[in-house]
Amino acid sequence: MKHPLKTALLLGALLGVGVHGQVLAATAKKPAEQAAKKPVAKTAKNAQPVAGKKTLAAKSVTGKQAAANAPGKSARNDKAVPMRSKQLAVLADAPRKPVRRVSMQDIDPGRLALYSASALVIDQTTGQALIEKQPDVVVPIASISKLMTAMVVLDAKLDLNEVITISEEDVDGLKGTRSRIPVSTTMTRETAMLLALMSSENRAAHALGRHYPGGMPAFVKAMNRKAQALGMYNSSFEEPTGLSSNNVSTAHDLARMVTAAARYPEIRQFSTTAEAKVEMNGRIRDFGNTNALVRSDNWEIGISKTGYISEAGRCLVMQARVADKPVVIVLLDSNGKMTRVGDANRIKRWMESASLGSERRPV
Repeated sequence: MKHPLKTALLLGALLGVGVHGQVLAATAKKPAEQAAKKPVAKTAKNAQPVAGKKTLAAKSVTGKQAAANAPGKSARNDKAVPMRSKQLAVLADAPRKPVRRVSMQDIDPGRLALYSASALVIDQTTGQALIEKQPDVVVPIASISKLMTAMVVLDAKLDLNEVITISEEDVDGLKGTRSRIPVSTTMTRETAMLLALMSSENRAAHALGRHYPGGMPAFVKAMNRKAQALGMYNSSFEEPTGLSSNNVSTAHDLARMVTAAARYPEIRQFSTTAEAKVEMNGRIRDFGNTNALVRSDNWEIGISKTGYISEAGRCLVMQARVADKPVVIVLLDSNGKMTRVGDANRIKRWMESASLGSERRPV
């Protein structure tokens, strides 16, 4: 009995060892299979982004593409591409804001902060008044008078190369203003007109009137006769410089005068000259334009004249091209040295911000 029992125990032990070995083998096989499967799974997962990076590299040959393909950055870049595409898609699908076409009539010129007491802007193409602020008030016009002085001289067809002399009679005894032209200086009539229009030299303007046939009385009569001929019925001139507060006009009248002055090539050239060097008694003197806007690249000015006396305030008249339209701008009695320039720039910005096309409605 003992031998069969030992045999049975030995057989059972052998069978147990075999089953345990299979279990151990199976247990050891699973981690190996899992370890083998994991790299394969990662490779399969990363295979698609690698192909995507080749496509991006083919489209863009830049240093950024090389950095995108660098090890350790593939996951970040793979996510960035679909996100960027999604953002672009959202932007493409976003509703566009409606574009509003603005007419000049939609922008109230009364909202413009114009500091000139009188203001007028006329579209020369249509004759339409774009801006009006007390345009019919009669006020002193100071050196704006010099435009009329130049027209009277040119109408008389006097020799512009004739030499005239600045004398004591041309010195300002009314306001006591200074001049850079010494007494006894000689110059051509053309040079005197240039200095009167560009630098608003009072002695030069007075000399032009004094050397007119018949003298100063005849010249002043010619000024007022010219004003009446232009339809400037609310205007009056007492002398050629504008130093007298009795040289008066309105913004409407001055718009007519500027339009007329623009027909004279000499006035257009001299009034818009930025600076000039003039020889006087053997010395070269520099003169500049009293209107800083003629030196600006943002302005296209055909006629320009400034003016100032205490009774008139700061004045400015111009014929210019603004928003592709020829316009006459009149600014009278402006407070502050640069306010008239500021008003002109505000008017320009206002015109350029509005449509000057068919949307304009008649006033």
